[in-house]
Amino acid sequence: MASSSSPIPRGLPRPQVGQPCPCGTGKPFEGCCGPRLDGTAPATTAEELMRSRFTAHVARDWKYLHFTYRPTARKPYVAEEDPVEIPWTRLVIHSHEPGASSDAAFVDFSAYYESENGEQALHEKSEFARIDGKWLYTRMVRNGPPPAKPEAPKVGRNDPCPCGSGKKFKHCCLGR
Repeated sequence: MASSSSPIPRGLPRPQVGQPCPCGTGKPFEGCCGPRLDGTAPATTAEELMRSRFTAHVARDWKYLHFTYRPTARKPYVAEEDPVEIPWTRLVIHSHEPGASSDAAFVDFSAYYESENGEQALHEKSEFARIDGKWLYTRMVRNGPPPAKPEAPKVGRNDPCPCGSGKKFKHCCLGR
């Protein structure tokens, strides 16, 4: 008899022709990540590769993940006996930024998955590189949300004091 004490986590179904692509573009799978996973159309941007890698996780296409990860891309693929299957629920791309050259880019994203405690998020900024014309996932740059930025610019020593006294900051509130 099965225990009903904890619900079984459920994620997105495996992608199918005619269904929306799991990557969140709203396009049908066959017009979005499908051609990337079957090798007929390579990713033209780092964001496209990120979306197709998320879809590959949903599809459990471990071979695609192997060949689009820079450290393993040129090594033979050997299937794992019991790969970890995470029930992914959705992908949100926060930004796609160019790198130092046209062959480098960064994608900041949140990949959501289901756990016993409800939906959880993996927030990451990742680096991608185009090598021999092919985009590859290189590495995680940051795990978690971006650092908080100060809302107001810093006051310089010789700037007017923000308290409104009319004095320079260094002669007013700097020492307090």
